[in-house]
Amino acid sequence: MTMQPDRKLDFVSGEVFAVDKPLRWTSFDAVKRLRGAIQRRLGVRKFKVGHAGTLDPLATGVLIICTGKATKLIDELQSGEKEYIATLKLGATTPSFDLETEIDSRRPWQHITEEQVREALGRFRGQILQVPPVYSAVKIDGKRAYKFARKGKEVELKSKAVSIPEIELISFAAPEATIRVVCSKGTYIRALARDIGEDLGCGAHLTALRRIRVGRFSAPESSAEGMGQALSIDEALEIIGSAELSLPDEWLAEHPLPEKRPADRPQPEKREESKMHILDS
Repeated sequence: MTMQPDRKLDFVSGEVFAVDKPLRWTSFDAVKRLRGAIQRRLGVRKFKVGHAGTLDPLATGVLIICTGKATKLIDELQSGEKEYIATLKLGATTPSFDLETEIDSRRPWQHITEEQVREALGRFRGQILQVPPVYSAVKIDGKRAYKFARKGKEVELKSKAVSIPEIELISFAAPEATIRVVCSKGTYIRALARDIGEDLGCGAHLTALRRIRVGRFSAPESSAEGMGQALSIDEALEIIGSAELSLPDEWLAEHPLPEKRPADRPQPEKREESKMHILDS
């Protein structure tokens, strides 16, 4: 979200931030940092903040974070079209379809040509059926699939319809292929990597993933016009800590703001490493 420094913020009625999630952070890590800064600014111990569309820790890019009453917009915001840059490694597979788990099989890839990769990508353009990864948050009998997978239990997930209006090869340096994907909500890019590898007959897994667009919000490097540009975490914290506020009178009556000293500035929170969270889109 591109914010003007002089714009007054109302965290209670609701603000929508788009941030550039760093590598190895969970989506909850980003929410926790912004929520902590807002709580300090408002002088409250609890405040409602949530995110729209989870990003795995091994992925970077646009993550939408909503505050206050704007959390009601989460379903709408995460239903928007998403765009990714993904790197696939041919000739090897993993149980999680990415780098979360170790390689469990290898197959020859040396015969795969750039033209074959382009042809394979074309077969995934449009409406397709996709089976989610077992290392995912899909529920089976009320429990997340990844909990079964991490215990070595076999689970069978049903395919679901997803839309991929755009998919193209950006670069090919065998055994790695970098692709751009525009897709609907619920599309697992890790599962797409698996399926492309199976289509080519050599297997594949995801080695890098960056989300460069969610709806009308784009990554900092994007030059697309009319898009809200994602902020770095530090930029978002700076705005939260320094922007002028315009909060509802009734809320202020119950929650008077703390005095803000000139030296006040949000301090980084200690972040614990956590296991992978399991949604691409």
